[in-house]
Amino acid sequence: MTDEERAAFPDGWEAFTDPGFIAHVGPVCHRTVEGRKEFAFRTEETHGNLLGIVHGGMLLTFADRALSIVVRDAYDGARVVTVEMSSQFVGAAQIGDIVETVPEIVRTTASLAFVRGTLTSGGRPLAAVTGIWKVLRDKPGDRS
Repeated sequence: MTDEERAAFPDGWEAFTDPGFIAHVGPVCHRTVEGRKEFAFRTEETHGNLLGIVHGGMLLTFADRALSIVVRDAYDGARVVTVEMSSQFVGAAQIGDIVETVPEIVRTTASLAFVRGTLTSGGRPLAAVTGIWKVLRDKPGDRS
C-alpha cells in the first residue's frame, strides 16, 4: 500500500497483494475485527460511470472478491469459484467514498458455501449481495 493509500484508511487496514484483476481496480483493503473479516476500498475517478457515481460493476467486483476470500478462509485456503451471485442496488457511492462490507457465511456444505454481504459507505447501504460458492478440493499448488 502506498503512503497515499495508507492515509486514506484508518490504522489497521492493509491492502491485498492481488496480481489478478483486482490489481486493475483496487487496492482492496482488509482487516479483522472481533474475528470477522472486513473489506473496503476508496472509490476513485476510474471507478466512475457516465453519471459520475461509482459503477455498479465495480461494486460487484469488490463484493465478489470479499465474499470469495471469506469462503476460501472458511475452507482452509481451498480454491473457490463463484457459482451464482445476486445483487440489489439500494444506493449510490460517490467518487472519493470508502465502500465497506463484512461478509457473512450463512451455510456451508462439503462443497458449497452460501454467503451474503451488504456494501455500505458512511453507514449508508449501497447494495445487498448474496451468492453461492463452489469449493474445489485441491489447494493452490496442488494442480497438475
